[in-house]
Amino acid sequence: MPGLGALLPLMLLATALAAPARAAPPVVAAASDLQFALAEIATAFTRDTGAEVRLAFGSSGNFRRQIAQGAPFELFLSADETYVDALVAEGRTVDRGVRYARGRLVLFVPAGSPLKPDPTLADVKAAAADGRLTRLAIANPEHAPYGRAAREALQRAGAWDAVAPRLVLGENVSQAAQFATSGGAQGGIFAYSLALSPAVAGRGVHVLLPAASHAPLHQRMVLVKGAGEAARAFYDYLQQRAARAVFRKHGFALPDE
Repeated sequence: MPGLGALLPLMLLATALAAPARAAPPVVAAASDLQFALAEIATAFTRDTGAEVRLAFGSSGNFRRQIAQGAPFELFLSADETYVDALVAEGRTVDRGVRYARGRLVLFVPAGSPLKPDPTLADVKAAAADGRLTRLAIANPEHAPYGRAAREALQRAGAWDAVAPRLVLGENVSQAAQFATSGGAQGGIFAYSLALSPAVAGRGVHVLLPAASHAPLHQRMVLVKGAGEAARAFYDYLQQRAARAVFRKHGFALPDE
């Protein structure tokens, strides 16, 4: 008959096998303009609750398509609420979700650029005509909300036709900011939240574009069908006062402001 010393490892193994496996942290699909704000909120969420989330950043349009194709995201934070509305119409979400922020757009001019930080974009138009501007970075308007807003602002300024051949398109707004800060362009039009980040702020100057220069960037989040407890808890956490303060600190307007 085996002794207690021989039985103990078998007992521990049986207990481990019988214990339920700890669920993997839910994956949150988030627009690239949230890169810094959401990381700060997620850290506070883990500190306060002990639960964890995994953050994936990219263009809202791409995430909308991936979720429709069954990608295993449990929560979607879009920079354009129409992508959430489309998923709602397809029956892929728990409900209609809620607006969590309104985005703002800036013209960013890196150090040494010949462009002026002109919120009317008149100098961008002039620079395209006189040769000072050879590359301007924006996100791809085909699937990135901030890219569409940048295109609209350029169109309203009468600068689109002159600037379009000189555009450098980022896959998402974060990549557009990288192009504008790394020497790949003389300037960029991208999210205010990214312009405030330490990685960008020290590399040039930015100016807010008038809110009337483009359609409002209403940002909405929604739980995807099948979302687990941790994703639901994070969704609720994002609507609390502390999280809202972080959004505001990072340059977002709140929906009710």
